[in-house]
Amino acid sequence: QVQLVESGGGLVQPGDSLRLSCVASGTSLDTYAVAWFRQAPGKEREGVACVSGNTKYEDSVKGRFTISKDGAENTVYLQMNDLKPEDTAVYYCAASPLPLCTVVPGSTGLYDYWGQGTQVTVSA
Repeated sequence: QVQLVESGGGLVQPGDSLRLSCVASGTSLDTYAVAWFRQAPGKEREGVACVSGNTKYEDSVKGRFTISKDGAENTVYLQMNDLKPEDTAVYYCAASPLPLCTVVPGSTGLYDYWGQGTQVTVSA
């Protein structure tokens, strides 16, 4: 049974940084695509970034967010810099045994395993 646990969310001011962590148990993430999605109130869940044999980012976070995978820790990180109020959402980690990843609209169905989410609030 694959389990994903996110942490690292919080309340920050615009321009601040946060690092989210997604720790996996039950499998090695070495052969898994791992993605970060987010969902703001009243909006659909959207992809933010993913890593597998490739790395992809949603346009609004390019240059600000960085996804990385630590095989030794079986953890995927999302470093978020220059946070904006529009980044406010619940952030979810998702994984699936895919050689390549994507976060295009509608890609939530590609991922088999999901964490419980961590809240990120960006407010002055």
